[in-house]
Amino acid sequence: MRAPLLLSLFIFTFGSPAHAVIGGTADRDPDGLRQSVVWIENSSGELCTGALVRADLVLTAAHCMMDHASYRVIGVNRAFKPEKRRVTAAAIHPSFEPGTAPRKQPGVDLAVLKLERPLGKQFKPFDLSKPPQVDAGAMVTLAGFGVLGENRKHTARLLRQTSLISLGPADSSNKILIITDRDRLAQTTGLGACRGDSGGPVLAATQQGYQLLGTVSWSSGALRSPPSAACGGLTAVTPMADNLPWIEKSIGALDDL
Repeated sequence: MRAPLLLSLFIFTFGSPAHAVIGGTADRDPDGLRQSVVWIENSSGELCTGALVRADLVLTAAHCMMDHASYRVIGVNRAFKPEKRRVTAAAIHPSFEPGTAPRKQPGVDLAVLKLERPLGKQFKPFDLSKPPQVDAGAMVTLAGFGVLGENRKHTARLLRQTSLISLGPADSSNKILIITDRDRLAQTTGLGACRGDSGGPVLAATQQGYQLLGTVSWSSGALRSPPSAACGGLTAVTPMADNLPWIEKSIGALDDL
């Protein structure tokens, strides 16, 4: 692995952990979200989800990029066959603190990944020019390649999506948006993110189609689930509207490499 190239944006170059959609439905539409949602895996075996924001750029969670490993991005084409691209560089938000859990660390859990070459015309990046905002009580869509439930690791790498309700913004260790199952409201295990969904898109439906509202940072178990549970309760989202200037700056820095 090449030595890291350190800039003010925390740009890392590479030589050659995370949460999934509980109760989600498989997306088998060739014209659906498979065009814009990818998964990220590394040589240590960790899995995350990402949002394609340009044919050669992926937005994901910073904590997905903390392993000393090589990374690659996988999208599925119209035939639902994988197309793989090596990650050659990543911009990590400078406020993110490596080695801390996303739920407790004070920084912004975002990263932008540069691919060795663009994904083709069968893919459709999300438009970042006008990130939406939603009110508490609005329904949003979560998409990810994670597992169907805790301890079900063999169910990952299939794109699923589900609808969740926004509970509005919250200040945890940083500014986030909280979403959850509309019927369970995190009291008992319901729909939501699980392992493998970190970095995946949370979307608002508009007349122009889905718009990227934010990316998954962490999830929790429901209030009435075991203390060790990490899925089916609350899902924390890093909002795009608050972080678009950094994303645009990072894209410019990655293009200059």
